[in-house]
Formats: sequence, C-alpha cells, structure tokens
Amino acid sequence: MTNPILKEFPSEFTTDRLLIRMPMPGDGPAVYEAVVASLEELKPWLPFARFEQTLDGVETNLRESHMKFLKREDLRLLVFDKETGEFIASSGLHRINWDVPKFEIGYWIDTRQSGKGYMTEAVEGITRFAFEELAANRVEIRCDPKNVKSRAVAERLGYTLEGVLRNDDRGADGELRDTCVFSKVRE
Repeated sequence: MTNPILKEFPSEFTTDRLLIRMPMPGDGPAVYEAVVASLEELKPWLPFARFEQTLDGVETNLRESHMKFLKREDLRLLVFDKETGEFIASSGLHRINWDVPKFEIGYWIDTRQSGKGYMTEAVEGITRFAFEELAANRVEIRCDPKNVKSRAVAERLGYTLEGVLRNDDRGADGELRDTCVFSKVRE
C-alpha cells in the first residue's frame, strides 16, 4: 500500500451552499465563537464541550488538525457559507483505515446555524468526497441513540443502521452509553 501521506486529493470542495475545507491557521476565532455559542447543545454529546474553552486552545487544536490533515492521519473539515464565508460547522473524516479504505464522519454545528439543512448538506458532500476522491469502500456515522439530530442526518442521507452497540462508550457525562452504527458502502 502507498504511504497515506503521499495520497493526493483536494483540501477543499464545495456543495450548493457550502465551502468545506481543511482547517487553517487563523480559523480559531470563528470556531471559538461558534463553540462558545453552542456549548449547551454540545455538552451532552461531545466531551470537549465540558471543558473550559479558550481562543488559544481552539487555535492550537485547529493547527494540530491542519498538520494531521497534511499527514493524512485525520481529515478534519470546517464548513463555511460559500457566499459570506461565515463559519457554520466542524466535521471531518476520522478513524481512518487506509487499507480498506474506510472513514467515520463526525460533526457538530454552530447552534445559531442549526435547522437550515447545512449539516445534512455538508455530510452529503463529505460522503461524496470520501467515495469519489478517497476511494472509500465504507463510510460510517456513529452517534448516541438519544442524539436525535445526529441520527436524523444519517437517516436523511440513506445511511443504513447496522446495529446498536450496547454499553459501547462513556458519554460526555461519564455514564455508559450505546452507539448507533450507520454506514454506506461502495456497491
């Protein structure tokens, strides 16, 4: 297998309304503002939301994500309004296995942008990117069964619920939780 770091593919792409790209140095302020505005909605699902957020911490995280993208270790993607350049969401292709290849899509949206169809559009674009640009044979979405908004994205996009892994993980609150595993596979 070719070393993944040598894989060539675009670092950005678009959908009808969105620009989706790898994180860049300087993205911290926009992402930080979105995280702070969305903390209450994110806390039940994402462990990072339970910790104090700082601008420097978010910028550092984004710069680390930029390096991981270049090294092909993790492909975090930021979602922006194509017309205005406003930050909308964070997503990406994680838990990468280049031998298959397979990926897991994770995502969260700025609460102020929720309910406009952006997350569904972004995940649809990222799914297409995985299959067309990265030659994916499998793409997964994993979420807590109680996270109805996250589940709805997978269901709207025709992902197949393969099963629910019982007591699979600890939630952001430290309690045991189940995990829904949705997938799309290359036919």
